[in-house]
Amino acid sequence: MSKIKVAELFYSIQGEGRYMGVPSVFLRTFGCNFRCQGFGMPQGELSQEAINIDPTQYKTYDELPLVSTGCDSYASWDPRFKDLSPLMDTDAIAEAIVDTLPHKEWRDEHLVITGGEPLLGWQRAYPDLLEHPRMAELKEITFETNGTQALSPEFSQYLKNWNNKDWTREVTFSVSAKLPCSGEKWSDAIQPEVVAGYQDVGYVYLKFVVATDKDVQDAILAAHEFKKAGVDVPVYLMPVGGVESVYSMNNRAVAIKAMDLGYRYSDRLQVPLFKNAWGT
Repeated sequence: MSKIKVAELFYSIQGEGRYMGVPSVFLRTFGCNFRCQGFGMPQGELSQEAINIDPTQYKTYDELPLVSTGCDSYASWDPRFKDLSPLMDTDAIAEAIVDTLPHKEWRDEHLVITGGEPLLGWQRAYPDLLEHPRMAELKEITFETNGTQALSPEFSQYLKNWNNKDWTREVTFSVSAKLPCSGEKWSDAIQPEVVAGYQDVGYVYLKFVVATDKDVQDAILAAHEFKKAGVDVPVYLMPVGGVESVYSMNNRAVAIKAMDLGYRYSDRLQVPLFKNAWGT
């Protein structure tokens, strides 16, 4: 039986991207290849906000403070917080997922597998999870990925079979490729060939987090790089902001930029609705 290190598992509405507003179960896996310390910081500077949080003072995710700069899900990848994320077997995860649903069965809800980076280390475990009897009626899965982790041949084939099993299922890849404003290097973060492989399996879209005109220009350039590699998919712009004070400063401006460019706009509904609290 496979196991996955689970940072969070909760029921909420999807706040971003294609399925915005859809009731969803979020499975947040532990571990990421990026830190994204640049979000909300002046260009070239990296946030120390999460680094300054003492992990010994907290016993659960719900107790952790939110951050206004850097990665807003910092505890899902920072090794200092790894003890808050239990290693669970896939049977227990499947039971816990369905138990969060309002009717204790799949109806209109979909599953969001996020992180961290959910494709980094757990691809071999997902088939065990999805084949659990309590997951049989699930119809829609979204992988929220940074787009740098290629699908293994085995997992790619599994998802193709799952996707086409009865022609009512769909796999989506929400690719939040990291721009320089994240603090990550372009050469590490923009991987069009990797994302092109996702198109063999399911629906793909790009989602860029932006705040300034420079960020928007970087998003345009990145979208062009993806398109050259055959990733000609919908592009969303989404405002920076893990807390409401930052989010509300630029959400309208980002929406207008998206309109001007013919891109889609993604809100971050979890911020105004739930203050981006853990478990939302």
